[in-house]
Amino acid sequence: MLLDFDDTLLDGRVIAVAVERTCDEIARLTGSVAAQELLHANGDAFSGYWPEAERRCALGEIDLLDASRELWRRTLVACGLDDPALVVSAFDTHQRIALELARVFDDVPRLLAALGAAGIATALVTNSSVAGQRGKLESVGLSSAFDAVVVSGELGIAKPDPAIFNEALVQLGLTNADVWHVGDSLSSDVAGALAADIRSVWLNRGGRRRGPTDPVPDVEITSLDELVDLVGGA
Repeated sequence: MLLDFDDTLLDGRVIAVAVERTCDEIARLTGSVAAQELLHANGDAFSGYWPEAERRCALGEIDLLDASRELWRRTLVACGLDDPALVVSAFDTHQRIALELARVFDDVPRLLAALGAAGIATALVTNSSVAGQRGKLESVGLSSAFDAVVVSGELGIAKPDPAIFNEALVQLGLTNADVWHVGDSLSSDVAGALAADIRSVWLNRGGRRRGPTDPVPDVEITSLDELVDLVGGA
């Protein structure tokens, strides 16, 4: 079984909390800018910078940690705080808080246990830079949980490119007929799995509706526990 990481196994809902707490700490540290102003500036910086930075991280052109540092630099500059030392402090604070808050969804341990008990090989297939993803895996205790870990930034290819799924198959020694891919993104996970002729499982935790042009998954689930039941019955 191939598994996506962010928002499939790793709970992304803590991201906003980490940013808010970082802004609170920067505001206390400087005493010259309100946390709400920093939060607003961070949102603007994210909207303007992150889409392209995320794409470049996925292709290995820049590291996720460097992109995060630049995001905080832009946030601070927008608030009139052009201080390299403060950028380092903000970045370090955010990294500390984010890793402290990092957690997997409650259904993840049950799925991994079921897959292990059934002798089903697993590979993590994730879009991002190596350092960022390896750090998050370690923080939630999953650094050695998979038979293979395929990070797009290490290969220079990213989902939905079928080549990244094929790399996972090579590392597992399996064919596309032998595996399923599970992920939360229709555009990356489902489209990529379908392009690689792999059975696609869309994890739709929030009950989203597919648009008319969205790819159609082979299976749609709202919880990984549905896969636990399938594995248990295999």
